[in-house]
Amino acid sequence: MINHEIVIIGAGLAGMRAAIEASQSADVAILTRLHPMRAHSGAAQGGINAAIDPDDSIESHTFDTVKGSDYLGDQDAIAILTSEAPRDIYEMEHMGTVFSRKDDGRIAQRAFGGQNFNRCCYASDKTGHLLLQTMYEQILKHNIKLYEDWYVTKLVIEDGSVRGVVAYDQISGKLEVVRAKAVIVATGGAGRIYSVTSNAHICTGDGMAIVFRAGIPLRDMEFIQFHPTGLYGQGILVTEGCRGEGGYLTNNDDERFMKKYAPTKMELGPRDLVSRSIWTEIKEGRGIDGKDFVHLDLRHLGKDKILERLPQVHELCLNYIGVDCITQPIPIQPTAHYTMGGIPTDAWGESQAKGLFAAGECACVSVHGANRLGGNSMLETIVFGRRAGVKAAEFVRSVEWQEFPDHAFSSEQKRITEIMERKEGEKPWTIRSELQDVMMMKVGIFRDGKEMSEALQKIVELKNRAKNICVDDKSWLYNTDLVGALELQNLLLLAELITLGALAREESRGAHYRNDFPTRDDEKWLKHTVAFYDEINPRLEYEDVTITTYQPEARKY
Repeated sequence: MINHEIVIIGAGLAGMRAAIEASQSADVAILTRLHPMRAHSGAAQGGINAAIDPDDSIESHTFDTVKGSDYLGDQDAIAILTSEAPRDIYEMEHMGTVFSRKDDGRIAQRAFGGQNFNRCCYASDKTGHLLLQTMYEQILKHNIKLYEDWYVTKLVIEDGSVRGVVAYDQISGKLEVVRAKAVIVATGGAGRIYSVTSNAHICTGDGMAIVFRAGIPLRDMEFIQFHPTGLYGQGILVTEGCRGEGGYLTNNDDERFMKKYAPTKMELGPRDLVSRSIWTEIKEGRGIDGKDFVHLDLRHLGKDKILERLPQVHELCLNYIGVDCITQPIPIQPTAHYTMGGIPTDAWGESQAKGLFAAGECACVSVHGANRLGGNSMLETIVFGRRAGVKAAEFVRSVEWQEFPDHAFSSEQKRITEIMERKEGEKPWTIRSELQDVMMMKVGIFRDGKEMSEALQKIVELKNRAKNICVDDKSWLYNTDLVGALELQNLLLLAELITLGALAREESRGAHYRNDFPTRDDEKWLKHTVAFYDEINPRLEYEDVTITTYQPEARKY
């Protein structure tokens, strides 16, 4: 058994920021399934929001975020996010993040969708990568213990308090117990539920799933953001910074079609609106050459600007689809990108269980509500990662060590060994592929009751089939086949919650758009969905949204 006062699951921006803060007064360890510099936070390209320009204001950032959330975001939490953003940006700068600069030396900021000011601080189009590098340097500086290639399979909560986790050490091939006074979950999103996604292969919702199985509810899981611009046929992210720098979206008639859908903001409308607009153009036959994509055109920006501010986009287009965006338009399609829902926490990252914290995309504070503004996700990881680290360190100073229950390890060992020793059954990847396809087709950008009911029936079928999965690789060393089987069970669990919540919510709000209920219904549905665990039939309840300053109004751009 391994002992650490605070165990952090995940080494992305939220996890490392929490570790840096907590390590100042507590014994901290990070369990991560891969090297920290390969965390999915590094794929975030465009920038991080903060009202640091003298002509901007925290109030404006707050209102843009509330409006962007389609009024489902909790306004007290949003106010904390926006008010603490400037100090965190400057702290990242002082730690060593090399932001792009204006001519006068100040941090450069670009336009991002759904906002009334150019407040997105950026580092070329590699902002996430450079922030991640900064965090990793600090992890090394603070000598924080890293367990790399550890895949956490179970969160253990006994009598309402965290006791630790069970994890698969892929290098030794052993299941291990890591006892802790507090656990911070920072495992990112679940985009791999969908067949077309900007998310890395590791984004399988593992943190949310293990928390849910431990008896902690999940909130607002029906709200899945599709980023408007993924590379056609790949899903790889093409940053919103392209449109922030002045890129155009055009259809087969070479028309800048966003003038029909967001006449004021055009290409810089919020992501939910732009994604629906693109898909509408495609469905109505105005995709390029009748195919399922439109064009993102950067050619008018010129070679120098593209190579200075969007070099990674240029490289990705060349490497993955053979398009030179300096001279050719980029074929793009919406791609599953972000999980707005997750583990319910307060503004300090605390959950319902004593000693359990969460931060980043796997958490639901809720600052994003029904639709996240671009540039607020990296901000959330830094602000609430730091705050979770502060509060977890305070918590562990106030409690004594508790025993780790033997049955928690033995039951998990039995579950995983049964998968390993099963000689016949279905392969995890076949079920996973079917799940991704049905979610993409029936619980995607546009939804309706009939199709989602069919999807739910299919998910239940897949869950039953998944009880009989087997793996070909019988070795315990670095068994990615086994990890894939465990991921599948998490994906199925979360897909069911997404579909249940979406089917129950009979309105359209933010990223949740129903053809059969096309309007927002504040009277009935201005509330958070809360899902409770049951192996057969998860239960849904609802709770109020926190409204402090801004009353809901029509959302126009």
